[in-house]
Amino acid sequence: MDLPRGMRDIEPRESSTIEYVRQRFVETSNLFGFQFMEPSPIELVSVIETKSGPSIKNEIYYFTDKGDREVALRFDFTIGLTRYAVSQKSMRLPAKFSTFGGVWRYDEPQKGRYRFFHQWDVEIYGEPNIESDAEIIDFTSKFFASLKLQNIVIDICDRELIESHVRNIFKSNSDSVVSDILRAVDKIQKKRKQEIIQEYQGKGYSVSDLEKVLEFSQIKGTPKEIEKKIDVSRLQNWNKILQLFESLKNRGVENIRINFGIVRGLDYYSGIVFEVFDSSSDLGALVGGGRYDTLTKAFGRNDLGATGAAGGVERIAHSIEHQRIKIHSDSSRVWVVFVNEDMKKIATSIASQLRLKGVAAEVDLTGKSLKKQMEMASSSRYVIIAAPKEYADNSVIVRNMKDGSEKQIKIESVLNNPRSSLQL
Repeated sequence: MDLPRGMRDIEPRESSTIEYVRQRFVETSNLFGFQFMEPSPIELVSVIETKSGPSIKNEIYYFTDKGDREVALRFDFTIGLTRYAVSQKSMRLPAKFSTFGGVWRYDEPQKGRYRFFHQWDVEIYGEPNIESDAEIIDFTSKFFASLKLQNIVIDICDRELIESHVRNIFKSNSDSVVSDILRAVDKIQKKRKQEIIQEYQGKGYSVSDLEKVLEFSQIKGTPKEIEKKIDVSRLQNWNKILQLFESLKNRGVENIRINFGIVRGLDYYSGIVFEVFDSSSDLGALVGGGRYDTLTKAFGRNDLGATGAAGGVERIAHSIEHQRIKIHSDSSRVWVVFVNEDMKKIATSIASQLRLKGVAAEVDLTGKSLKKQMEMASSSRYVIIAAPKEYADNSVIVRNMKDGSEKQIKIESVLNNPRSSLQL
């Protein structure tokens, strides 16, 4: 039987990787003082349109419910967290929220991206300031470090800086022109430059002006490297970027650079923006984030600033697999095997009591031969063997699966202090 296009079953190995990411995320969230919550999985379409406009219907799962209301499955967490935050009039600021879960998007399936996938999200609500932006980027950097991922690069830019540059090049104050050109900049990472030029030439834009903007969007590097390439004195908000870098350096965040091609595709971003890449992979951005004060204003809270980040968990899981980071290990798991049917009940009891002590233990459920049981237990660190002779002495055999050595240990010792007895 087939599944709908873009859907799939998440098999045990990948599910284990997703859980590994979730655990590291929750741990890092706690370190930074984020409050974990889960927004509603269903939103009113009208609320979602506040963030992304009517065209968002082309990208989401939505339907009319029995009350004749247009509702949609959540397509990210920012909308739900922001809806919640703006409704909390007495909320202590700054408020820091984090969440992790599934989202749905009706877009074209691609490598590492499906129509149902998992996201993590962190947001800070309160008075707009550079330290909040730095906190989000610092969190992201340390979260990826906790995952043991290498070659992680955080590309940072400022939306207002790029918008100002576009206005100067095109000599236009039109918001629609700026938005259109920023979409061209956002496409440069995914499409060939000539394709973009042809597309925008057909819209009536100056080719020379567009080339200037696209050339500018290719500039990357540290503040000092960029200051050697161009005259930064004419760039709006350059000092803000310098302040951000100074804060991040003070926090020990080193894997950062300026990238004038990072604008984020959504119009509600209003300040610092950033994306995270695995430089050893071609998957694209693993994380996107930035400041979006315009969204809280659209929800009626002019007094509330917002900054945050979100990452696709399946893409991160792909990078974990690509970098061969070992997270699936049975080395701490104990197997309890039995030499005959009479010992099966004893083995099951031992396994159950080990679990009560917090030790991961498995036992065969179907009465396999001892040879088959040992094959199943081959990746474990220790195997406890329940045999009649040793059981008569209230003991079991413990085999070290790494070196094959065996010793006889009293059952009472194994069950009372399993971690010490088994050297777990």
